[in-house]
Amino acid sequence: MRTDLLDLHRGDAPLLISIPHNGTRVPEAIASRLTDDARRVPDTDWHVADLYAFARELGASLLVPTHSRYVVDLNRSEDDVSLYPGQNTTGLCPVVRFDGGPVYRDGGAPDADEIAARVDTYWRPYHAALADELARLRAAHGRVVLWEAHSIRGTLPFLFDGRLPDLNLGTASGASCSAALQGALGAVLAAQSAYDTVVNGRFKGGHITRHYGRPDAGVEAVQLEISQRCYMDETSFAWDAERAAALTPVLRALLETAIGRARNA
Repeated sequence: MRTDLLDLHRGDAPLLISIPHNGTRVPEAIASRLTDDARRVPDTDWHVADLYAFARELGASLLVPTHSRYVVDLNRSEDDVSLYPGQNTTGLCPVVRFDGGPVYRDGGAPDADEIAARVDTYWRPYHAALADELARLRAAHGRVVLWEAHSIRGTLPFLFDGRLPDLNLGTASGASCSAALQGALGAVLAAQSAYDTVVNGRFKGGHITRHYGRPDAGVEAVQLEISQRCYMDETSFAWDAERAAALTPVLRALLETAIGRARNA
């Protein structure tokens, strides 16, 4: 299913990969108010849909939006409650970039009415599609894994200290999936030595992971935040095919593990 707002590939395995920050489109009515730096949409999760394209071979469903997080952040709650109280973060309709700079020119930020309109236009359709696909897969299999696929620049002092590990697995500190699934995924990460990893570190899972992850109800949710240096150039945003190819076997092992746990739970 493809619309102006999203692309949903329906698979037959008990796995839905949500990629809420892959979009880059910004309507001109919004783009005209952005700063020059923000018009490059630098906080995009660049190329993540390409990185996970192989997952179709595994039977996974994939949900990808067309529009930028600067229009509305699909991984925030509609009431814009902070996911990380006391830490720098960005909101439902971001006004600050990951580097701390402004998204909008002076006077250009959206007011409450515009934010509400963006939620209705962009946020609700994505979440409706996500919920419907989870329900379809759960009805077919009894259990489903929601995989939140993300990436971010590995050094962002505004958001976190030092250098972010390569692979950051989040399960809302164990609340969004079973201990068995978290343990199995952690074992996959521990079995490889090419990338440094952490479980429930700086990124424990955003709104989607926390809201939809209900292991007792048959929906397990995990988030993987990948440092972009693992598969692209963080300055030019250019895809690096060699780095991406090296990362793919680890991602494949993680997804195969998730599918296996869902089928055999």
